[in-house]
Amino acid sequence: MAPNPTPRPTPPEEPQDSPDGYVGLDAERAERLARERGWSTVRSLAPGTIVTMEYRFGRLNFEVEGGRVARAWKG
Repeated sequence: MAPNPTPRPTPPEEPQDSPDGYVGLDAERAERLARERGWSTVRSLAPGTIVTMEYRFGRLNFEVEGGRVARAWKG
């Protein structure tokens, strides 16, 4: 008889704030705010940076131009 499979742990919930709310903020302030709101990883990228397409739970990405967040997205 096969053993019972071990159930997978339920992942924690991602923060429920919208990435769009970070657009226009100073990059340092946006990163600090994102961490306070529970994002485990915050990544700042220059415009046009090549990134992989894998989704990382709990990660918030910022495209930073001129010291301000120009675009923000999960994963």
